[in-house]
Amino acid sequence: MIIPGRLWLVGCGNMAGAMLSRWIETGTVDAAQVFVVNREDRALPQGVRQGRSFPDEPLPGAVMLGMKPQQLGLIADTHGSRIAGVPLLLSILAGIEVETLAQRFEAGAIVRAMPNLPVALGKGVVALHGPHNAPAEALMKPLGLVEWIGDEALFDVVTALAGSGPGFVYRFIDALAAGGAALGVPADQARRLALATVEGSALLAAQSDLSPGTLADRVASPNGSTRKGLDVLDANGALLNLLRETLAASARRNAEMAAEARN
Repeated sequence: MIIPGRLWLVGCGNMAGAMLSRWIETGTVDAAQVFVVNREDRALPQGVRQGRSFPDEPLPGAVMLGMKPQQLGLIADTHGSRIAGVPLLLSILAGIEVETLAQRFEAGAIVRAMPNLPVALGKGVVALHGPHNAPAEALMKPLGLVEWIGDEALFDVVTALAGSGPGFVYRFIDALAAGGAALGVPADQARRLALATVEGSALLAAQSDLSPGTLADRVASPNGSTRKGLDVLDANGALLNLLRETLAASARRNAEMAAEARN
């Protein structure tokens, strides 16, 4: 067991559920040692217990906050005293700073974690901030790439880049498929082609010593079809500016949620 004893979760939505499923699948945690507090019963991995309040048992090795950020105050009032003194408090709440968590919860260590949905396949990204904590890092490793972010001020940007990133990639895949369909490829076929193209390209880029930009240039022959397409994406920094604005909007919202939580 990576975590000594048991693991408690507050909330188990899409993200926390993906993490929990991966942990159980890889044997990182034992389903029988997990308890989830949620507002109503939901489908959970076999063996995981759930209820409206934590059981009358000693504190576990770790508690993870996986509810909506807007519920922070309610959860602190309802469960804060019950989990006081837990050795490790993990939070996957977007925009909620360590200091804000420390004002509401008493724990040996508080670590922010920002995962993305591919953690369900062990191909995700998990950004961590807080005191370097070996159990927290070991717990996250089965989920994918783990990166410690030293400056918490950058955590909102990292959340936008990696946490929200899959949503932006899915939009790109849809747009790539829609572009092919607009030029006459049957829509279902265009979707399959776009998905396979993005999957294969990402795998190749991950395994290459070359930067993605260099790989793009290698695909593009001088005055060829790929180069003509890249010219559209590159014109006046069109794609770069679009993504910069996309990430900035997401990061701003994370900062707004942090301010709301502080107040």
